[in-house]
Amino acid sequence: MSAEKMRIIESVEVVGPGRVALGWSGGERVELDLSGWLADRAFAPLRHAGEFAKVRIGEWGHGLEWPSGVEMGADSLWLETLSALRREDARRFVEWRMRHGLSLTKAAEALGLSRRMVAYYSDGEHAVPRHVLLACVGWEAGGVDARLAS
Repeated sequence: MSAEKMRIIESVEVVGPGRVALGWSGGERVELDLSGWLADRAFAPLRHAGEFAKVRIGEWGHGLEWPSGVEMGADSLWLETLSALRREDARRFVEWRMRHGLSLTKAAEALGLSRRMVAYYSDGEHAVPRHVLLACVGWEAGGVDARLAS
């Protein structure tokens, strides 16, 4: 998958109580245990196996949705996918970007990287080097530059 394209959910299948198998546009296939999410009051309708089984891909592949109105966004599911794939480096990098509302371009500017490399790191296509993760910590410690966060 090109590092310039947004990752979307292409397939979903219920594989057990609180468990789904997701297929992503980048070719990743992963089983996710979402039972921890179901403890949250917002996801209470999904505690019933019949409702959980009615999962479908949301519009444009940007999340999962159920007839009860419950939704799970692709960004959060991508973080879970990175963990399931044992890509905690990429998960920490994406969480840093999300925490500060940084686009690929703004994150690249903040770290002195190319936009393409930031996309590769965010997609989990390349391992995020330790020095880049340390730069993220340093960027946070130095305060957010308003020009980059806007």
